[in-house]
Amino acid sequence: MGRIVLDCDEYWRWMRQTEHTLQSIRADLDIGSYSLACFKALQAAEFATRALLRALGRPAFGHNLVALFNELAGLCPSTGGELRFCVGYLDKMYLTPRYPDALTEGFPYERYTEEEVAKARECAEQVIGWVKGCSPCR
Repeated sequence: MGRIVLDCDEYWRWMRQTEHTLQSIRADLDIGSYSLACFKALQAAEFATRALLRALGRPAFGHNLVALFNELAGLCPSTGGELRFCVGYLDKMYLTPRYPDALTEGFPYERYTEEEVAKARECAEQVIGWVKGCSPCR
C-alpha cells in the first residue's frame, strides 16, 4: 500500500474558511436570519470534513454531510451517538433553509428559530472539533 502524502496547506486553507463561516453566524443572528445561520452551520461542518478529506488526498465532493462524514468515520475514532446525530441534523440544513420551494408554503426565513440556530451551531462545533482531533495536520 502506498504512503499517504498529507496536504496540510490545503487542510488549513479549508479550516480557515470553516472558522470564518462559523463566525459569520453571529451576524445572521443579529439580524434574525435564522435560516441562513442554520445553513452556515452545515456549511462550516461540511468545510471541515472536506478539509480533512483533502488533506488525506481523498475525494471531497458533493454536499451530503453524512456521506462526507462516513468517508472519514473509518479513519477517525469516536463517531457515535451525539456526533452522528449532529451530522444528520446538519445535513438537513442544505436545501430547506435557502429555497422557498423546499417548503409546501411560506418562506424559510419565517420557519427557523434562534433555538435551531443554537443547536446547529453546537453541532457544527462538535463536528469541527472532531475533525481537528482527528487531523494529523497540527
